[in-house]
Amino acid sequence: MPLHDENSRPAYPPMLIRNKNPNYLTTGLKGIAFPLFVIVFWELASRAGVVNAYFLPAPSRIYETFVDMLRNGLLARHLLASIVRLTYGFLITVFFAVPMGILAGKTRTFRLWVSPMLSFLQQIPPIAWIPIFILWLGIEEASKIAVIVYASFFPVFLNTIQGVTSVDPKLVETGRAYMLSPLEMIRKVYIPSAMMFIFVGLRLGLSNCWRALVGAELIAASTGIGSLIIEGRQLAQPDKIFVAVLTIGLAGLCIDTGLKYLENRLMPWEKAYQSGEQR
Repeated sequence: MPLHDENSRPAYPPMLIRNKNPNYLTTGLKGIAFPLFVIVFWELASRAGVVNAYFLPAPSRIYETFVDMLRNGLLARHLLASIVRLTYGFLITVFFAVPMGILAGKTRTFRLWVSPMLSFLQQIPPIAWIPIFILWLGIEEASKIAVIVYASFFPVFLNTIQGVTSVDPKLVETGRAYMLSPLEMIRKVYIPSAMMFIFVGLRLGLSNCWRALVGAELIAASTGIGSLIIEGRQLAQPDKIFVAVLTIGLAGLCIDTGLKYLENRLMPWEKAYQSGEQR
């Protein structure tokens, strides 16, 4: 069980306490009002011939293409290829970035050694490494996974460091008073206390690697959502390009929502804090 300090409970803002039961229906309607207006205006403009359908196909045409691609399995095949690459790359990132972040957060000497190099690498966009990764690892899956790992490593690593260094010293002293071993300190004190920061890093890293993956597939891939965009460009099918772009956004939203759900399940106290319910 993680150690807790009763005196370290955060104060709940009065505004959060008053809004215990927000109207989700009203919030949802407000959120879709503007996109719905844009879609209707777009459709009317396309039907009236105000815009060139070759460059900007009507939403109804995009929807028809989307349904056709679902029926023939083309969209599912490309999306599955991207999801598999994303899963492998992100799991590798978590395996390396979280332990390294914990070590850097606990050990100041290690942090001083790695910080200059990592600060330099952080400034280089992942897409700049794609030609090098292809040269080193070939044009197959390894180069794309390397791009994913590079893109997602820094958010996870840096947020883990921030979480570990922000642990309440009282909790650390309590753990030492209980004579916990270093591994027990990490498992019972540092990880539970830094979990919110770690999940923020995971969500940022997952978003980064999803975008970087699509960029890598645009350059060198025969399958995946990025390659579907290239295929639409080569065949002069803008409706297919729009389907791929919308799929990228929807898939990214679903992935982030799933990770947020997992976060709420593993850390119910954060949900209580956000809703203003003291437990």
